[in-house]
Amino acid sequence: MTSFEEAKTEETVTCLHLTFYHPGQEEKMMFRCLNFCKREKVRADDTAKFGRDSSVCRYNLMDTRVSRIQFSLQFYRKLHTSECGFEIKNLSKKTKLTVNQTELGHLNKIDLPWKCIICFGDYQILAEIQEGESTDYFETHLHMAEAPILQERCLPCLPSLQPIPENGISPSLFLPQGKSPTEIDENEL
Repeated sequence: MTSFEEAKTEETVTCLHLTFYHPGQEEKMMFRCLNFCKREKVRADDTAKFGRDSSVCRYNLMDTRVSRIQFSLQFYRKLHTSECGFEIKNLSKKTKLTVNQTELGHLNKIDLPWKCIICFGDYQILAEIQEGESTDYFETHLHMAEAPILQERCLPCLPSLQPIPENGISPSLFLPQGKSPTEIDENEL
């Protein structure tokens, strides 16, 4: 047998892609301590903390309005399955964290959906999980958005944002309660 044949099988690694946006990022440079566009390995038993305190947080946001420890992400394997996921916990006593439509107060935590928007203050973070097999570590891959994520992407987490017709008048204003507009193909008329 050759060394190639005897080599261990490579595992795919779960990667958490995080795209950051803040309206003042150009002037305030609050993301200057983040390592963008390079994957970073994180041990599975480490908690990835985000916040202002560099002695505690792995990912530093240089902004006095951010809590010392804003939130954490914990990698875990789901019970009775080989599937892995992330749990997000709000560690800020002053600022609520929103994951899609779910508002988290201090010490509240939920499973991170495979694609979601995390918001606190003026910060918007698009989180996307790329599944892998390794249970020893995961990777983070940070990106910076040039435009607001909430306007750029149309996720199901934002049902309050409804399209406005070209005439500027919402049909829901004229519909009886409980009725919704139906779409008709122009060939059916």
